[in-house]
Amino acid sequence: MQVQLETLGTLERRLNITLAMTDIDAEVKQRLQRVARTAKVQGFRPGKAPLKIVEQNYGAQVREEVLGEQVQQSFAKAVQEQQLDIAGYPRFEPFAEDAASGSEFTFSAVFEVYPEVVVGDLSEKEIDKPVTDVSEAEIDKTLDILRKQRTRFNHAERAAQTGDRVTIDFKGTIDGEAFAGGSADNYSFVLGEGQMLPEFETGVLGMSEGETKDVPLNFPENYHGKDVAGKQAIFAITLKNVAEPQLPEVDAEFAKSLGVADGDVAKMRDEISKNVNRESKRRLQARVKEGVMQALLDVTPLELPKALVQLEISRLMQQARQDMAQRGFGDQMKDMPLPPELFQEQAERRVSLGLILAAVVEKHQLSATPEQVNALIAEQAESYENPQEVIDWYHASPERLNGPASVVLEDNVVAFVLSQAKVNEKPVSFEELMGNA
Repeated sequence: MQVQLETLGTLERRLNITLAMTDIDAEVKQRLQRVARTAKVQGFRPGKAPLKIVEQNYGAQVREEVLGEQVQQSFAKAVQEQQLDIAGYPRFEPFAEDAASGSEFTFSAVFEVYPEVVVGDLSEKEIDKPVTDVSEAEIDKTLDILRKQRTRFNHAERAAQTGDRVTIDFKGTIDGEAFAGGSADNYSFVLGEGQMLPEFETGVLGMSEGETKDVPLNFPENYHGKDVAGKQAIFAITLKNVAEPQLPEVDAEFAKSLGVADGDVAKMRDEISKNVNRESKRRLQARVKEGVMQALLDVTPLELPKALVQLEISRLMQQARQDMAQRGFGDQMKDMPLPPELFQEQAERRVSLGLILAAVVEKHQLSATPEQVNALIAEQAESYENPQEVIDWYHASPERLNGPASVVLEDNVVAFVLSQAKVNEKPVSFEELMGNA
């Protein structure tokens, strides 16, 4: 086997490989002899046809198979000998018509190699590290949210006011004509939650049961319904029911509804505190991680293998279709083209980070240890009713540990980068953290 390596670009390479036809012919002959033992040829009993006849019937197919195998095997051997780190899949260039006609068989393979990753100086990079304080006030706010999620509405003999759940019939017209989506019967919504346009809600405020009222409404120019955007409508509204909210008391029954079996309110509050602190920690870590990843990208310019970017674009497109299918849009998305350029930037970022993280982990020995993985699993399991079941589930299969191991590995990289860069602690309010993460 003769091998010639050509450099076509920064990452692109071509291997020209020449094989001796005597070796290929010998393999073809051996394989035809094996085929002849069971070959079914018209006019002969199975396995009794002369080799020459078998070659006439199966020779082309066998030769094609042998050539294909020789191409793959010799390419793999050449890559190993040349110590090449292949990125993606090779492109085998078409053989010349006379490539296998003489004493030699020649083919070429074009491919990309992984770039050399050299992480730049992190000492001058500034990374914001948000910090927040989870006080008793935050626990109280979370408790109020949980109470509102369990609000009961009771019939009220009074005019509708903000916070009430109202049930109405309405019919909208534009220039005296009804329009699609402008009418409904027994429609319920909560006043003040922004479910309806402001002018509509304002018109309902103060109405009493049985009252009918015409409410003018101007649809915004950017309204999602293109047929009515920018137009004025008149809604005939009949109020059928007013129900006022009643928040549950913070008592044993409420505690039980949150999973505290014995109804202990203090225990419930402690569980809420743990969950809020856990979620706060997760969101703070996510923000720091984003800053760290951007810092690594900033100091590590890379030329990316096009093959890896294309593979990542394909994965992202497939993921997008699966997400839409899960949301009930599978039929609409089935034939809808997704332009690859929509995923180009995200794919390049993912590929870059994958290469950079791998280099940092290898150079600084940041791989996840079993102790770290077990600690993370134990921490995640705390949010479940039976933590040991969760821990046992992860350890029942080695593949299930890959997810936590990846998280730990990234955490190790984050810790390393923070130890190298300039870290600025930046106070952030609890509301901003929970609202924007």
